[in-house]
Amino acid sequence: MIDVLSVENMRKSDARTIAGGISGRELMYRAGSAVLENVSVKAPVAIVCGTGNNAGDGYVIALLLRRRSIPCTIFLLREKYSEDGAYYFDQCFHSGIPVIYCWETISFHGFATIFDCIFGTGFHGKVQGLAKTVIEAINKSDAYVVSVDINSGLNGDNGLCDICVRSDITVSIGGFQPGHFLNMAKDCMWEVVNCDIGIRPAEPPYHLLEMEDFQALVPERKHYSHKATYGYMALIGGSLAYSGAIRLAAMASAAMRSGAGVVKLAAPESLCSLLIPEILESTLYPMPDKDGNLVFDESALAGLMGGVKSIAFGMGIGISEEIQKMLAFLLEHYTGSLVIDADGLTALAALDPGLLQNTAARVILTPHVKEFSRLTNRSTDEILSAPIELARDYAAENHVVLLLKGPTTIITDGTSVNLVNTGCPGMATAGSGDVLSGILSALCSYVPDSLLAASAAAYINGKAGEYAQEKYGSVSMIASDTAACIKDVIRALFSLHK
Repeated sequence: MIDVLSVENMRKSDARTIAGGISGRELMYRAGSAVLENVSVKAPVAIVCGTGNNAGDGYVIALLLRRRSIPCTIFLLREKYSEDGAYYFDQCFHSGIPVIYCWETISFHGFATIFDCIFGTGFHGKVQGLAKTVIEAINKSDAYVVSVDINSGLNGDNGLCDICVRSDITVSIGGFQPGHFLNMAKDCMWEVVNCDIGIRPAEPPYHLLEMEDFQALVPERKHYSHKATYGYMALIGGSLAYSGAIRLAAMASAAMRSGAGVVKLAAPESLCSLLIPEILESTLYPMPDKDGNLVFDESALAGLMGGVKSIAFGMGIGISEEIQKMLAFLLEHYTGSLVIDADGLTALAALDPGLLQNTAARVILTPHVKEFSRLTNRSTDEILSAPIELARDYAAENHVVLLLKGPTTIITDGTSVNLVNTGCPGMATAGSGDVLSGILSALCSYVPDSLLAASAAAYINGKAGEYAQEKYGSVSMIASDTAACIKDVIRALFSLHK
């Protein structure tokens, strides 16, 4: 579990560290030293500096390179310095390190390594003027690019930008920020590492979860156990137009790859003949339908709910008033874990919010940004600009666990915020969300902590996707490839006990 601090939390943490007796000048020196410990430098080196403390880190790097007799040149956007930065710049100047002022037609041709120290994590807005020209020149170079703290131009809280430095490695200082992971971040940095310089969070941080955080979810199974020990669950979904969705969810959990004991696959009765070839270990539960689309039937739902610890609702289920009635019934009467996904989220957006806020079920919602937009009546741009805050606020207001899908998944119960960074471009294909719902509903059948179950499901789904992409490539892989790799992730988790 790795701490991730918002930009504001990082600012407060930095200030508290300084107030506690470690000077800003000392922290700046630690930052520059730590960056060099994490990168391999080839000469000649260009250190491109803006005007704030991020530039000061660059001046420290220049001084340390000078002491190692590695040729370097400082490039300045403006002759303006922070107080601590000015101290180290003066040392650079008196040490004879070349200083060049950037110009409109600048090129970094001939430099083997470039340190990007233009903007820090506090940057927001658009990159304009000379800064834009310099960033474009860095991106056109053939040099090995090191971004110090964060890629200049990238927003530290949301990972958005109009233009930013594209780095080979980004070395975060003191703590990761959300902008190192969210939205565009993965397309801007090949590698990201953090260096600890003695700053501790002033406020509770977010958490980036790692495989070891889910070790306890896959304990060694006892001989004295049976299928009910590991939970009964149900998947409700499918329609004539989207019969594949429920089949993918079934592939992810009906074969018990994610650990469920028994799975009931509830689908339109008229489509069950299509599903039978997929059904080996699980139980098929035909549901009343009309022309391949589910219709509300209280007795059928009540019969399905009995004895199952978790239900996933919505995968390819279609959009109709009948679906809304089914979901409303579940919210009013079900008391287990209820995962609402895909079309189920569209149905939820049309219901009275009070049903969600007053349900006895433990609800987990799994929207992508467009679906979350419908739930919140906010634009996708608003959500992308503040995804963590909006997800946390919605979860708190509606007493749910929210799993907001994206390049890095955000999972929150309204208090804690977890980030899961697994996944790959090849998962941008139809059905990936259905696989996630199958994994999640299986975990919910035997993991009582909904936040942990949702976080683990996101991790397993993303890691399985990574394994699938290794086999088939990002263009050719499909969602069923991800489902087929779940067993490999579970095996890796289980191996942590060895």
